[in-house]
Amino acid sequence: MHELSIALSLLDVAGEAAERERFALVTAIHVRVGPLSGVVTEALLSAYDLARAGSPFEKVALVIEEMPIAIYCPACSAERLAVSVQDLCCAACGGPPSEIVRGQELEVTALEVEA
Repeated sequence: MHELSIALSLLDVAGEAAERERFALVTAIHVRVGPLSGVVTEALLSAYDLARAGSPFEKVALVIEEMPIAIYCPACSAERLAVSVQDLCCAACGGPPSEIVRGQELEVTALEVEA
């Protein structure tokens, strides 16, 4: 369950940012997770609850934004959503992608804090 190490890393990032910026309190950590990141959202939430238990971050919420898979379709000359994780074809024309534009994210996007 690599989600536990990810959850611990999220808490480390929040702690380092709070110390560096002298925030009195971190209230939430916002992350983006794509289906191709290899992270299972439910497992990350569960691991996060385990990681923060008994720590100074016990009341810090984890807010996850699930990103869709987007591809660049050369046939449409546009960014389009993929049909599914199993079928990375263009949802508009069914053509194959030249690149995956979104869906691989695992990134901290924001911290909610009290100064």
